[in-house]
Amino acid sequence: MILFLGLLTLIGGLLVWRAWSKRQWQQEVLASRLTEAEWRIIRAQVPLIRKLPRALKEPFEGKVALFLNQVELVGCDGLEVTDDIALSIAGQAALLVVGTDAWYKHLTTVLIYPGAFKSKQTVQDGYVVTEEEVVRLGESWSRGPVVLSWRDVQQGGLNDSDGLNVVLHEFAHQLDDLSGQTDGAPPMAEGQSFARWAQVIVAAYDRHVANTQAGRRTAIDAYGATSHEEFFAVAVELFFEKPHTLQEAEPEVYLQLSKLLNVDPADWA
Repeated sequence: MILFLGLLTLIGGLLVWRAWSKRQWQQEVLASRLTEAEWRIIRAQVPLIRKLPRALKEPFEGKVALFLNQVELVGCDGLEVTDDIALSIAGQAALLVVGTDAWYKHLTTVLIYPGAFKSKQTVQDGYVVTEEEVVRLGESWSRGPVVLSWRDVQQGGLNDSDGLNVVLHEFAHQLDDLSGQTDGAPPMAEGQSFARWAQVIVAAYDRHVANTQAGRRTAIDAYGATSHEEFFAVAVELFFEKPHTLQEAEPEVYLQLSKLLNVDPADWA
């Protein structure tokens, strides 16, 4: 019995030490700074980063460093992962969480294809389940991996005013999944009301679905009418790339996203 209790104490101590070591390592990495060459690449590949307020630049650098230290970027179909590719993806993913302590803690791998890729999708109709191939630009799995088309990653990064960004979209799903499921309800920010979030997002989603089904043009991409989680992801794209458009069309959605992510892109120069 004494031996057993001693073993439990040892195991508990090791777990505490591992958790402490991981936190220490993360803090050290988050204190890292980008080189001037890395900044040049990120600014060239992701012009939106140039608008970051000065107060967010150091947190951004740390999150880029943490991403590159934690996540393995794997080229597929012959794609070689260059510094341009790595820093473009890391920069866009870091932008989403630059204002908060939220992090993609379960993500270890990003698969990158040269262009659009095929993915198998399971469709259930009653008792009938079928599997079909669909062409995708990006894909996010619970607890990873994330799969991306480099052509569309680069296009989304370079064009920062069309409201379309595949990295922001797929990593919004990763952020959403931190709550335990991908359902359009990520973990709330400190002091943020989940009840108010649900009220605002569900009402906006219902309006969006009605407008989309009626063929009316909407500020938020029509794909957002697919589900609550897709509505959240496309709203995040618009929030960063066309903040004034989202603010005008759905001011309460903009406000909730601003609280959640602790940034206000409408005020960025």
